Amino acid sequence: SRLVFDVEKACLYYVFEFFFIPTGCGASGVLCLTPTAMKSGGTQLKLIMTFQNYGQALFKPMKQTREQETPPDFFYFSDFERHNAEIAAFHLDKILDFRRVPPVAGRLVNMTKEIRDVTRDKKLWRTFFISPANNVCFYGECSYYCSTEHALCGKPDQIEGSLAAFLPDLALAKRKTWRNPWRRSYHKRKKAEWEVDPDYCEEVKQTPPYDSGTRLLDIMDMTIFDFLMGNMDRHHYETFEKFGNETFIIHLDNGRGFGKHSHDEISILVPLTQCCRVKKSTHLRLQLLAKEEYKLSMLMAESLVRDRLSPILIQPHLDAMDRRLRQVLNVLSGCIEKEGYGYVVEDDLRVERGTDHFHTGPRRR
Repeated sequence: SRLVFDVEKACLYYVFEFFFIPTGCGASGVLCLTPTAMKSGGTQLKLIMTFQNYGQALFKPMKQTREQETPPDFFYFSDFERHNAEIAAFHLDKILDFRRVPPVAGRLVNMTKEIRDVTRDKKLWRTFFISPANNVCFYGECSYYCSTEHALCGKPDQIEGSLAAFLPDLALAKRKTWRNPWRRSYHKRKKAEWEVDPDYCEEVKQTPPYDSGTRLLDIMDMTIFDFLMGNMDRHHYETFEKFGNETFIIHLDNGRGFGKHSHDEISILVPLTQCCRVKKSTHLRLQLLAKEEYKLSMLMAESLVRDRLSPILIQPHLDAMDRRLRQVLNVLSGCIEKEGYGYVVEDDLRVERGTDHFHTGPRRR
């Protein structure tokens, strides 16, 4: 029925709040790990961790220290995936009130007892070794950085990592993968169409599913989210199939965020500058987070301190988010001045059931 549909959809928007992720083995009420395996696909090493109650989570081991920045000569597609970026992205998503990132928590893992000694993955097991410094190391199998030279080493066998709660099994909740319209070229020399066509958004707005519903506005949310953390690696996104175009984007794979605090990648904001569209709820939240008493960096610091691996971000990354937030608001102010508030800001706070949610109001001439 329509009522059940609405209730189920509303619950999905907030279901990510209620997951519990174990953050240490042996503590009160905390589960230990059982067999571990490498996750197929993707460019860098990720492990599927299984707990004693058969719950599962995706583990991304620590590859960089908090202080390291992405080298300036690195392309976005060869950047490291950072465990602390996954953790910080979950907290940022909540503070922005999007709630589209599955829960992520930090955990210190014993590589000997919780990975090497319990894995049934022989390919993974064979990559373990003891370094000259007597630390336990491994590298697994993947496209990038899975070699002895890029091995992940513990101290002596303890390693940090992020644990992301698994989404419901595909048999229970099918998902659809979409190509991001503002996907980068993933080529050293070629540019994507949106990088050379300033009117690219007009083409996108005439293409399903962006020609109706809230999908285009959800892309704008994702754009703001990515810009605040400096994530250039948003090539695809996923949605739950059940709700068709009446759905929301799941913000997965955020490990390439928070790579540079000294540089703001303005090209991430191109969807917003080209389309000049934003939800009213998002606009109001951004304005609130720009106020001194609700400062984004302050709220992030307060939220992240609860994680077991705190501190998750160094202060320069927190300061960078405040700086980038001001830039987002400046872009929106320019859009409103050019196109008019009624065109730019979609009032999603008073949506009537059964109506087309996509705003087609007149532009300012």
